[in-house]
Amino acid sequence: MRKIALPTLLAAGIAAAAFTASTQAFAYGAGDFFTRVGVAKVEPKSDNGSLADGAFDVDVQDDSAFAFTLGYRFTDKLGVELLAAEPFDHDIELNDANLASTDHLPPTLTLQYYPLGGTEACVQPYAGIGVNYTRFSDEKIATGADFELDDSWGAAGQLGVDLLIDDNWALNAAAWYLDIDTDASLDGNDIGKVEIDPVVVMAGLSFRF
Repeated sequence: MRKIALPTLLAAGIAAAAFTASTQAFAYGAGDFFTRVGVAKVEPKSDNGSLADGAFDVDVQDDSAFAFTLGYRFTDKLGVELLAAEPFDHDIELNDANLASTDHLPPTLTLQYYPLGGTEACVQPYAGIGVNYTRFSDEKIATGADFELDDSWGAAGQLGVDLLIDDNWALNAAAWYLDIDTDASLDGNDIGKVEIDPVVVMAGLSFRF
């Protein structure tokens, strides 16, 4: 029977332990804090309602901005994540004419489910449901009147995936659906509701620590 030298066995054992530790480090699990950074695009739905008793059809335009998230996994498969961003600046067309604009911030909190959490899978999909708060600011309209959009609360849904690069870094892609409906007023008079209801798509990097 062929004998194997003790140093060879020790070296093999150390290599196996290092490999196991490395793969275990990839496992998503309880106690992970993470942040995701990238560029997000807000794409409102195509029909955003009408104003002034139907006199003006509303079309809210797309915009892109830097966005980031902060999150925590409190079990292997469940976590929470908060979406934040710099203000999105949307042009608003009324009857196909670019007559108004607004900035908005859409912080969104979701409870997330990771079906492969706690495993060594390098592809980690997730889904989430939660709530969105949208704050509008710097509203303008071509007539120079006092144009305002009320802040809103609404439901949110999310799908995403992390593609792990190493123990800490991953490529990330995610999408949210946000229920954003806001009451519009002109010189203090209610002129109708704007239904934005966008899909937000984001691509970037994820870092866990």
